[in-house]
Amino acid sequence: MRDFPATPIEMIASLWRNRSLIHASAKREVLGRYRGSVLGLFWSFVNPLLMLAVYTFVFSVVFKARWDTGSDSKTEFALVLFAGLIMYNLFAECVNRAPGLILTNINYVKKVVFPLEILPFVSLLSAFYHAVISLLVWFIAYLVLFGIPHATALLIPLIILPYALFIMGLSWALASLGVFLRDVSQFIGILTTILLFMSPIFYPASVLPEAYRHFLYLNPLTIVIEMTRDLLYWGNIPNLGTLALYWLATAVFAWLGFAWFQKTRKGFADVL
Repeated sequence: MRDFPATPIEMIASLWRNRSLIHASAKREVLGRYRGSVLGLFWSFVNPLLMLAVYTFVFSVVFKARWDTGSDSKTEFALVLFAGLIMYNLFAECVNRAPGLILTNINYVKKVVFPLEILPFVSLLSAFYHAVISLLVWFIAYLVLFGIPHATALLIPLIILPYALFIMGLSWALASLGVFLRDVSQFIGILTTILLFMSPIFYPASVLPEAYRHFLYLNPLTIVIEMTRDLLYWGNIPNLGTLALYWLATAVFAWLGFAWFQKTRKGFADVL
């Protein structure tokens, strides 16, 4: 039975080697989502715009919510919330789909010589497209409401790239587990919902009592959401030591997920 390389070099080389296939697959997936609709790809812009409008109205007008900064701005809460929600949605869309990636592409396992390891990356690129559109909506809203965004916003790739590594590692692991344990998809759906409310998206971490605050930082999304807000809204550069550790941890995690996928994939055909 064929053994599949699981080294960190192979993890990068496989994505580069199959870059044309990845691009074509991701493009087909994005276009396929809106095929047959009147507005087509324009929906990817309309959806986050409508959501931002709803958040602004509900939280600033109905609930009169304010972030923990002493500011009386009615729109601050909506923009701060939306920045965190963009990062969460990128994570949730990929992770919720991950357990079914192999199950919904059985032909690739049994009948075609196909690089299965690229499937999580195709899913990530599709989700990333919508995240970029949402970020564009965020920047337009900030420009209209507050003026030119902070220059620190240009550093957002330093947060998103390692975040993508973390998502890829988790997606590889879940795609493999989903083949052998069909209950994984049900569990992940519940878990992502829990993480939505256990992440500092709708509230700042500072509102939690100090005795419980360290539990919030066990959530891998917390640091991502807070660093994103620091760059986009507050104009602060995250702690460089924390950022370097974040890069290292996500790179190792991505490789571990890839290694698990490669070591277990030879059993996919037997189970399916």
